[in-house]
This record gives sequence, C-alpha cells and structure tokens, in this order.
Amino acid sequence: MVKKNQKTIFCCQTCGFQAPKWMGKCPDCGTWDSFVEERLAVGSKPGASRAMTSVPTKPVSIDSIELESEHRLHTGIREFDRVLGGGIVAGTLILIGGDPGIGKSTLMLQALYGLAGQGQRVLYVSGEESIRQIRIRSKRLATVSSDLLVVSEVEIEAILAIVESMRPRVLVIDSIQTMFNSDLTSAPGSVSQVREATMRLMLMAKKSGIPTFLVGHVTKDGAIAGPKLLEHMVDTVLYFEGDRNHIFRILRAVKNRFGSTNEIGVFEMKDAGLDEVANPSAVFLSERPAGSAGSVVTASMEGTRPILVELQALASATNFGTPRRTILGLDPNRVALLAAVMEKKLGMHLMGYDIFMNVAGGVKVTEPAVDMAIVAAVASSFLDKAIIDSTVALGEIGLTGEVRAIGQVDTRIAECRKMGFTRCLVPEGNRKRLADMDGLEIVGVKTVDEAIESLF
Repeated sequence: MVKKNQKTIFCCQTCGFQAPKWMGKCPDCGTWDSFVEERLAVGSKPGASRAMTSVPTKPVSIDSIELESEHRLHTGIREFDRVLGGGIVAGTLILIGGDPGIGKSTLMLQALYGLAGQGQRVLYVSGEESIRQIRIRSKRLATVSSDLLVVSEVEIEAILAIVESMRPRVLVIDSIQTMFNSDLTSAPGSVSQVREATMRLMLMAKKSGIPTFLVGHVTKDGAIAGPKLLEHMVDTVLYFEGDRNHIFRILRAVKNRFGSTNEIGVFEMKDAGLDEVANPSAVFLSERPAGSAGSVVTASMEGTRPILVELQALASATNFGTPRRTILGLDPNRVALLAAVMEKKLGMHLMGYDIFMNVAGGVKVTEPAVDMAIVAAVASSFLDKAIIDSTVALGEIGLTGEVRAIGQVDTRIAECRKMGFTRCLVPEGNRKRLADMDGLEIVGVKTVDEAIESLF
C-alpha cells in the first residue's frame, strides 16, 4: 500500500515521459513497454533543486565576463586528448558510452593514471567493483599510482561529500546508472535517479571546476541507457565503438562544446590495456591481399585526419529472386543507390548478383567521398579483375553517373603519397586545382564510365 505522503507515477525509461497510469506505448518517443512505476515522496526537495537556489540569477553583460587563459589538462594519451579537442577543460562534464567489455573502464583508468603521473590527484568512483577488484585490474594494466585514489560508492550524497573534502583534479563516475539518491524512492538506474545524479554532478562540476567523466551503459540499440536528456545535460558525449572480436577500438565524439565532433581516436586492445594507434592507415592496410579482385583503397576524412581504408566487395550470382545486399561499415542505402547507377550507366546487371561489402578493420565510413571506391570494388568483383595495388579511388558519384568534387582532397592525396601509393583517381573538378606531384600520378575523371575505363 502506498503511503499518503507518496505519489505513484509511471515513467518512460527511454525519454523520461511521465504518466499517471501505465501505458503500453510511450506517446512521446514511441517506445513499447518502457513504463516503470516509480514513487516520489511529496514535499521532498531533491538536492538539485536546493543547489540551484544558490546560483545567482542576475543577468550580466557578456563582454564584462573576465576570461582566463584556457588551460587544458593533458592525459598523456594523444588520441584521447585529440577527441576531446586538445585536452580536458576545467568544469566540463563528459559522458562516455559503449558496449559492455569494449574498454570504457580501461580507458578511464589509463587516463587517470596519465594525470596522476603528472602529480595530479584524481578520484575514481566505482559503483560496480570493489576497491580490491579495481586494484587487481590496475595491476594488470600497470596503472598503479599513489595519486590515483579509488572508492566504491553508489550514494550520490556520500560521493559529493568525498569530492568536497579532497578536491580531486579530475573525477570519474563508473557508472552513472549505479548512482543512487536517497531523496528518491525509485531504484538505481531509473530515469529519475540517473537524471537527478547527473544534475547534482553537473552543478558540482560547474561550481568547483572539477572535470567529471560519467561512464554510461548502452542499450541493445547502441544508445546510452537512460533518458535522452542525459546527453543534453553534459558538455561532451563520446562513444567507444568497435567489435569485441576485433582488436581495434574507435573513440568518437558525437557532441563536444569545446572542440570538434569530427575527430576520432584509434586504439588497439592488448593484454595490458589500450594502446593508441598513431598511424591508423598503416595498421588498416597491413593485411591487405595483393592482386585480389574486389579490393580497393580509399581515403576517408575523420575530422582533420585522413585515414586510408580498404573496401572489399564480393558479387556472386544469386539463387533467389531478390538479391542480397549485406553491408558492413558502409551506408547500405548508399551502396544500393550506387549499384543502381552501375546498372543504368555501366550496363552491369547486378540485380542477378548478391553484393557483400566490408570495410577491413571494423571501421565505419559514411561520407560520400568514398563512392568511387565502392563502385570500383563492386566492379572489380563483378568483372573478376583486380585493381592495381598502388591505386587509390576518390570521388562522389551522382545519380546521373557524374563524378563530383570532394573536400580536403589535398590532405587525402598527401596521405596517399606518404603511404607509398603511386596512382590516385580523383574527380576532374578537384584535378583542375591540384598541382602535379613527383612520384604520384593523379587522374581526373568526369563520369563513372571514365573511372571504370581508367581502372580496368
């Protein structure tokens, strides 16, 4: 029986929508079977509300606000600092999510160890492991330091008290779904608990200037568990991507108030933890088969960094009425569109063939600049003719078969030259603005027909 001083509500665990009764489908986000009963004590004042009353509300002129020279903390992990925009900004709230076992806690422990090695006192709060378990993992990762303090705690009030007393340089909460606020009667991990804990930590970070990392679980759809509001409350959202069966991990920023959202960091998972990959192009091309039909190299821009990746295609005759299109690492709709262009403009009857495509190394490439490489790989497999190993294909393809110019082509070609490639296929619109380079033949094409003739 519910007491009189308590109110029962039903809350959507996906978006946070509240309803007085249970509903099968959330009217706000459309998720089925996501409502959970929660009880909130009437008259209780959550900590976030108390803290917000102390924030001054008088508006000030923006040009009267004094700015100190921006000083970012460097973790010693260059790939991690690159994704953050050059380092950690004081008072920032950073959310990092990823699949279970992908390496989120490992990355956080290694980053804190890098800061502790600079004499910075840092705090690692775990709601999932005991301090003994953290010590065992730290020994395996060789991240033991006297300035790296650990505590196992889930009560948000106790954590804030610890932070207030010791004033760490950086704080890590692993994970935000385990945090619990006694003012709320709902279970840890519920929408109200996650939202309240994040609000309290956000106010603490902004007031004290302590950078705070929140490790977040993800759902089966790949989104961070909890309300979408969580991503709006933080300053930076990072996703740790990669297949646990592959050794490579990619750290990608999808939101960053203090840097670019196009940068990625590439890591290699080893027995002793994560090791940053300084030259991803060399790693992704290290096992490329020589003289194989269906394989082609292209240059993808990830922020300011060009990465050479290998696209693989397999076109095989189908035994069914509808051909299969199995695509990994690329946009399936884009591949289907380009297959239709090849049928119309090149006369290749791909409707009778299954098409399988993959980006070697588990990388995801979505930009249109790799259209030429997709067409080249499919045509190579369809014709069973290998493309010269020293060739790189670049360019966007339109529905009429034209090859459109792409951006940052100078940077891409420079990376191709550095990696030893001697021939580069580019759109004619880019070729007109490019100077000749010693040791590199740059071929400009206007249509997909010209591209296929140049390749084969």
